[in-house]
Amino acid sequence: MRTYAAVVCLIISGCLCVNLFAASSEPSAADITVAAYYYPCTHPHPRWDKSKYPGFTEWDLIRKAKPRFAGHKQPRVPVWGHQDESDPNVMAQKIDAAADYGVDAFIFDWYYYDDGPYLEGALDKGFLKARNNNRIRFALMWANHDWYDIQGYNPAEPIKLLYPGKIKSQTWETITDLVISRYFKHPSYWKIDGKPYFSIYEMQLFLNSFGTVQAAREALDQFRKKAEQAGFPGLHINAILWGQPNLPGGTTPADWSKLCTELKLDSLTGYTWVHHGALNYGTFPVSDYVWGRDRYLGFLDGALKNYPVPYFPNTTINWDNSPRAHPDADWSRPAAHVVNPVMQGNTPAAFKEATQMIINRLLASSVEPKVMTINAWNEWPEGSCLEPEQEYGYGYLEAVRELFTEKASPASKEKP
Repeated sequence: MRTYAAVVCLIISGCLCVNLFAASSEPSAADITVAAYYYPCTHPHPRWDKSKYPGFTEWDLIRKAKPRFAGHKQPRVPVWGHQDESDPNVMAQKIDAAADYGVDAFIFDWYYYDDGPYLEGALDKGFLKARNNNRIRFALMWANHDWYDIQGYNPAEPIKLLYPGKIKSQTWETITDLVISRYFKHPSYWKIDGKPYFSIYEMQLFLNSFGTVQAAREALDQFRKKAEQAGFPGLHINAILWGQPNLPGGTTPADWSKLCTELKLDSLTGYTWVHHGALNYGTFPVSDYVWGRDRYLGFLDGALKNYPVPYFPNTTINWDNSPRAHPDADWSRPAAHVVNPVMQGNTPAAFKEATQMIINRLLASSVEPKVMTINAWNEWPEGSCLEPEQEYGYGYLEAVRELFTEKASPASKEKP
């Protein structure tokens, strides 16, 4: 917390001496809002049942994961077991851990296609019905990417597109009405200056959905108008900025600075360092964590000052999406989209050091508000998890708590 002015009264020999201590204007790590991405892949869903088999979740892949090369650590074992995240009691455990260790908000990867929602149970059945969901904030990152069938994918075979990310204008109307009524109005929804935070993952597909930048701006303006009519002072529209896709079919606009102005975006952030070249394909099948960190820090130094809107830094725990590869996948060389280099050296100590470097840059910058995103709370199929795992236990969460000490409550960080 910031240190505020104090008055100390000393009565010495009958004289009143008053010392005024000026308020510190320097921000600290405790002033940073910590928002962890939440990937809702560990609960049953009718789409899983259709594309895989009844009852499938990505826990099935995690359980069956195997080492792909000498020294490869798989399978990863969750300390809490292979739980159903759509159970409110299970989600309550996650919320308590997040709040206790210094995470202020979950940013749910939220899926909605032309034919409806996907993987919404973790949020709708789990978080929203958890008894303690007032302990942290939540927000949505509309994960509007093409959904390809990469769960159990063999790069030797054609990849199948299941759900296109490009949507119809009527779907956008449905989405905006839904998120305002069901999510924005919830007392735990994360807001910045009173404005609900809404992030868009795949900006190029968003533009493609409306045909032109001008039409996309009009769609966002209409969304803002709806929010104002619902009683909010507006929206905080965030976009995920990246250069290298980690999902099939991913593309990104070329001129982000111009786009920020044209779309009237409020901020930018990242999802994972992998989007910024953090994997060293020259050392396949492994990639050094510190090497990837330094690639991201090089990008970050420019991002904090080169865009017309604030850039919220991202910190990443790991990358290992080998559980999604078919058991017969060839690991003699890289192959899209699941045979990638696996990060090594990503210990809790290395994560803490990297995050401290990012904190220092954020605090030294003029970016306001101070926000950091983390990949991720539970990206189990990609190996990047704050949730406790057998090898390091609560090590990553302990690093977060040690870095962001004496944190204000999420409610006190939200300006009226």
